[in-house]
This record gives sequence, structure tokens and C-alpha cells, in this order.
Amino acid sequence: MLTRQFVRENPDAVREALAARGTEDVDLDRILEIDEEWRELKARGDDLRHRRNEVSSRIGELKAEGDEEKAQEAIEESSELKEELSELEARADELETELEQLLLELPQIPQESVPVGEDESDNVERRRAGFEDLREIPADPVPHYELGETLEILDEKRGAKTTGSGFYFLKGDGARLEHALIQFMMDVHREQGYHDLFPPIPVKSSSMRGTGQLPKFNHDAYRIGGDEHAEYDDDDLWLCPTAEVPVTNMHREEILLDEDLPLKYQAYTPNFRREAGEHGTETRGIVRVHQFNKVELVNFVRPENSDDRLEALIDEACAVLDRLELPYRTLDLCTGDLTFASAKTVDVEVWAPADDMPDGPDRGGRWLEVSSASNFEAFQARRAGIRFRREHHESAEHLHTLNASGTAIGRVMVAILEYYQNEDGTVEVPEALRPYMDGQELIEGHDSVGESALGRGDGN
Repeated sequence: MLTRQFVRENPDAVREALAARGTEDVDLDRILEIDEEWRELKARGDDLRHRRNEVSSRIGELKAEGDEEKAQEAIEESSELKEELSELEARADELETELEQLLLELPQIPQESVPVGEDESDNVERRRAGFEDLREIPADPVPHYELGETLEILDEKRGAKTTGSGFYFLKGDGARLEHALIQFMMDVHREQGYHDLFPPIPVKSSSMRGTGQLPKFNHDAYRIGGDEHAEYDDDDLWLCPTAEVPVTNMHREEILLDEDLPLKYQAYTPNFRREAGEHGTETRGIVRVHQFNKVELVNFVRPENSDDRLEALIDEACAVLDRLELPYRTLDLCTGDLTFASAKTVDVEVWAPADDMPDGPDRGGRWLEVSSASNFEAFQARRAGIRFRREHHESAEHLHTLNASGTAIGRVMVAILEYYQNEDGTVEVPEALRPYMDGQELIEGHDSVGESALGRGDGN
């Protein structure tokens, strides 16, 4: 979060950042008004406490001198000062609560290197990879949702029947491919120096606030129960929207040592999001769903190292696609497309050749975001109270946090099914994944199960 001091001293910079982000629902003037009134009350409170201490000292002196009348007057004055101070402190507490809530709704300040723009159409492409030596694919590749149904490895209808739209079953080689991708990705990142974590899936509201999911994005998350304002309510839980939340908050309200940094964690989790609004319009396939698997990379670093670490983090996420030999591109997100907590983000998008989209590549198909590598600077660390100490005798300071998906497994599977499909409807298993599938080289499909799956039977 932004500190009140920063907002107070840099109102024009904050206003400019809000405009660049296209943020219209934050009342910066109200924040500045509250801060000014709160500081005035604190100053008046200090004066009242000083006067009350002087009066209290005089009471004892007057009693010692035997001047009961003036002592009584001083007692009454002290009582009046106490009542006035109590009213003032109550008002200051109200303002403090309102100010803290409004500061939580202020987004991060974008770095100067972030391109200014309104939305994803203004993102700037950095580079493309994997297009130099494309494999031969069918002239009209079949979309993953049709291919998955034909091969009997993807079942959306039964997922919807069991849980609802946006949920699906993977079957047979589809499930095996998903497990293979998880283990493959974690092995790749382990080689890059990441430590494995398996975090709890439900997270408290305080954890969601720590990483910036609350209060702005509660409509996208799945609430288990409880009151989000009840900090210690056992039922105050949300289903994990991304492993960024539990992994970052693992060190909430802690002071790390300089020798601990950099910390590099990876965590596989299932993730749950409602994909509210316009994202819910894509109803077929597993691109926009409510439950998906992901390997998340979370970094804790010294502030002076975070920009360099972001560049390394991008390369670490891209290594997955490089080894799978999937074509992809990277983009600098513009100010209007940044997430709430990010100071700078670089997206990694894999190429899925089947569905033509207006913003797809020249060869047809479309781009699917599989990773967003973000530098949050000290934004999350301030919200979550994560600090480090350079020397044991020095004051603690907030560190910087970064994360990236390493990568989104379902969308990588979409790319594999569409890019590695053959003319006969089979799918080649990428060479890097074959050791994780007992050497299997080809996904040829399975027999359907039940009359409803085949349309067989006369109902008897």
C-alpha cells in the first residue's frame, strides 16, 4: 500500500498514477482532507494532554499550600480537559479507520518504464520465440474443446452437471498430461533454485488484504464463510485465488535477515476464481474457468535488486515454454492493464493455433496468457508487514516482493492440444513431458463410457 506520508507529500504523482491507470473510483481529495483533519486533531490532542498534565501537577501543589478553592477549580478544569480530549480522540480514531480503509483502495504507482495506455490493446510486445522452426500442424487445427471431447480426455458437460459451468473433468490421458505438466514445471523451477512449498488452500481476509486482493476484488473470489472484517474468525476464509496469497503471507508480520534474501518459493495449488464480468463470456473450453491449476513463483528480495530479479523471473517462466517447444511472446503491460498491486508486469502468452481471434498472430490462432511476472516493490510488504534487516543493529525496512506463474497449467495444455495435434486427430506428447508419462509419445484417445456419452441405447 502507499503510505499516508507518500500520498500527503506527492498528491500530484498519485493523481497522475490514478489517471494513467484509469482508476476513477478513488477519492484522493477525501484522503487528503481526512489526513489533514487527523493531523490537526493529533496536534490539538498533544496540546490538551500537555495542559492537563500541567493542571494535574498544579492540583497537588495547591492542596499542599492549603488552597482548597483553587485546587477544586483545577480539578474541574482537568475533568473538562479529559472530556474534551476523549471526544477528540474518538473523532481521531474514526478518521484513522476511514483513512486506513481508503489507503487500502489506492493502487500501486506504476514505474516510469511502464507504457502509458488504457487497456490490453496498448500493451507493448517485447519479443517472440519458437516461431523460427514451427512443427507441421493441420491446415485447420481443431479447437482444444472439440479435440478433447473427441479423444474422451475432456468432459465439460459432466463438470457442469457435477459442480456448475466453468468446471470440468480431465479423463485418462488428459488427467495424466495435467499431472505430468505439474511435475515437469516444478522440476524446471527447482533447477532454477526454487524451494518447494505446499501451502494451505483456504486463506483469511487478512491474507487477501496483504497481497491486495481485498478490498478491491472480492467479487472475483470464492468466499467460504464468516465476516471479512472479523480478523480472527475461524470461518473468515476464502478459497485460494492464486498461491501468491498464502505464500506471500507466510512471512506476514515477520522480519527476515539480509542473509535470507533472495527467497525463491514455488508452490503448486488449485486456484478458484469467479472470472466475473466480461471474462465470463467465453463459455467453451478450459481457457476461462473457475478452478484451475498453477505453479506459482514468489520472490522476496532486497529493494535495489527487484528490477533485475523481474527480468530473471520472466526468463524462469519462459523456460517452461522453451523446453516444451511451444511458440510464445512476451509483452510489457501498459498502465491501464496493470493489476492493482503491480508496479510493473510482463505477460507471457503462448500461441494456440486453433481459434482465430482479432488480436491473434499473423499465422492465425490466438494468444493465451500463461504467466504475469510482476514487481510489486514494497506495496505488498507494507500491507503484510514483511520487513528485513540489513544488519542486526540496523532498523528493519520493507523488502520487495515479486511473483509469476510458472505457468498456468490448463492454458499450456490448451496450447499443447492445439499445436501438437496431428492430421489423424491424435496429439503428440512433447518430448520434455514423455519421461513424466512413462515414455508415452502419442495421445490417441479413449473409449467413451455410458450410453449418454455415445448417444447409444433406446432408453430401456
